[in-house]
Amino acid sequence: MNKTVTIIRCLAILFMIAIMLPGVSHATIMGVTGTTFVLTAKADTISTGDGDSMWMWGYALNDSRMQYPGPTLIVNQGDTVEVRLWNRLPMPVSLVFPGQTLISVTGGTQGLITREAPASDGVTRTGLVRYTFIASKPGTYTYYSGTRPDLQVDMGLAGTLIVRPTGFAGMNPKQAYGHPSTAYDQEYLFFLTEADPAIHQQVAFATGTLAQIQAQLALIDTTKRRAVDWFINGRNFPDTMGDAGVGYLPTQPYNCMPVTHPGDRVLMRIVGAGRDFHPYHTHGQNHLVIARDGRLLSSNPTVASPVPDLAVSDFTTTTVPGETVDAIWGPWTGAQLGWDIYGTADINPHTCTPGPGGFDPATREFCADHYQPIPVELPPQPVLDIGVVGAAMWSGSPYLGMMGELPPAITGQNPMGGYSYMWHSHSERELTTNNIFPGGMATMALVVPVGTPIP
Repeated sequence: MNKTVTIIRCLAILFMIAIMLPGVSHATIMGVTGTTFVLTAKADTISTGDGDSMWMWGYALNDSRMQYPGPTLIVNQGDTVEVRLWNRLPMPVSLVFPGQTLISVTGGTQGLITREAPASDGVTRTGLVRYTFIASKPGTYTYYSGTRPDLQVDMGLAGTLIVRPTGFAGMNPKQAYGHPSTAYDQEYLFFLTEADPAIHQQVAFATGTLAQIQAQLALIDTTKRRAVDWFINGRNFPDTMGDAGVGYLPTQPYNCMPVTHPGDRVLMRIVGAGRDFHPYHTHGQNHLVIARDGRLLSSNPTVASPVPDLAVSDFTTTTVPGETVDAIWGPWTGAQLGWDIYGTADINPHTCTPGPGGFDPATREFCADHYQPIPVELPPQPVLDIGVVGAAMWSGSPYLGMMGELPPAITGQNPMGGYSYMWHSHSERELTTNNIFPGGMATMALVVPVGTPIP
């Protein structure tokens, strides 16, 4: 596709996203709950941020349309979980659940690692394989095909499993691991993957009888793989910020745009679901890594309620292929910036009553900074270069919750007057989609005033 057309499309999407901001995010991760799930491995296409499409394999809920990534399965600690797998792909497929206590696997045929749903001609749904396990420990986990994963995981056969801790329903605030130190106010999924369109094209072009298709698939050399597309939750930037379940991305239902308040804690569930390392970077402040692979970073993990006393504060966390990371970003307060994030007396008269730690308990303002002016002279609007992302996220004012002057062509953007931060891969090439910038593994996080509803 013509790169000029693609860039125009990106700008248009950013404009639409900015207008829709109040409805683009979900403070609780989208997924399906229960103890019994039916998945079907199927083929379909996804849209990429360069205006192209890509042939994918993925897991569908029941026998509906395939989605990328697979459905996020959300269960409770101690549940006995059964996942039933059917197949509509020309290769045998399977499921593995790292970190879970497997009880039984029945049906299908025995593969190298686990039992598999046999290959399908695309018309007949083959299987059924039943995987039963006990979700014994809370945390963030992945699931994926254990059958030729070098090809099938790259094609999209992977998803997330979230295990809620015992007593989760009654917790306020919610806790990731059943301990107050893991409490959070919002949670978001960061399912990090990458793809080589050339491999996907080889799979798409395999034709003939089932035996002939399988012979062609067997010749695909994944050692020559070179990824040029990078995804968060199955989308490239700026589509990561678009609405969840939007009609123009029917096979990519999950978005990723964190929204939070000053004083809130954001739980980041990061899944390294591809074959590459990804250094994921959060602007605004550090995040605290509390767990890896569904296990708290604790010096005493065997006690009934372990504490993440070995948690690591960092601004960039590299995810390893197959690994999951739980981290908490926040609470963001703007403390000790040396200026009032809500504005000075002449711009926004307001009060600040010091509470614990010197913060106003209602607004989370750091009272030592109350009414302090920004210690530099701000440039006038006509000389500002707002830029592509700035045009979508800049409210026109440096103060939280306030709108200000914007260029004539830019209206109605960032209607909540939030502070925006780019969260993205720290590998520069991963900020492109097939060599087109901006794109790839990036999104924006938004801090909005206390009291502003978060979808």
